[in-house]
Amino acid sequence: MLKYCQSQGKEVRKVPSRSVSKQTLQRLPTYLSYLKSLQEATKYISATAIADALNMNHVVVRKDLASISSSGRPKVGYVREDLIGELERFLGYDNAQDAVLVGAGQLGKALLAYDGFVQYGLNILAGFDTDPLTVNTEVEGKKILPMDRLEDLCRRMKVRIGILTVPGEHAQAVCNLLIKSGILAVWNFTNVHLDVPEGILVQNENMAVSLAILSNHLKERFSTK
Repeated sequence: MLKYCQSQGKEVRKVPSRSVSKQTLQRLPTYLSYLKSLQEATKYISATAIADALNMNHVVVRKDLASISSSGRPKVGYVREDLIGELERFLGYDNAQDAVLVGAGQLGKALLAYDGFVQYGLNILAGFDTDPLTVNTEVEGKKILPMDRLEDLCRRMKVRIGILTVPGEHAQAVCNLLIKSGILAVWNFTNVHLDVPEGILVQNENMAVSLAILSNHLKERFSTK
């Protein structure tokens, strides 16, 4: 089943009204990146071929793709360009979401400077900070504004995504301010657990956890030799 999204009374796009598991959602961008990496001459692609290329379970990939697309054909697979379009629409990459970033330190500035977010449907409007030496500067054309302008900009531009790259001791207070400003989803790059009201999504990017996983993998790998 498909449904239409409305924006200021105008029909903007069709999106599948399907729900998928969090695990499936985490795998879909990997499939999309692989499909985009293939040569233009590749017209058709099967779930099996994708699974083999990514060293993934065939059944998992087939079920994942079937959950967001019904265009696959037996013994033929999917039209690559069509599947790319379906994945982009399902993931929302074709409908850019505005975001603000709070904490323009080294990590924050790196994220502001990264132009690859656009292809994933994310547009960072501006950064915010309290450092007088940082405020009113720019990173790749994106302004870094004082914190007292955060709420006004978020409400005026109807921003719903906040990116948090502040020191841990300030994370909860800034998160509270983002929510007060109308933010509904927080991309948290701090190592702090955030307490948020029901209906607010927090996506944690804890580098300490990722490093622990990498270190443990290496330890297990070399302990078997």
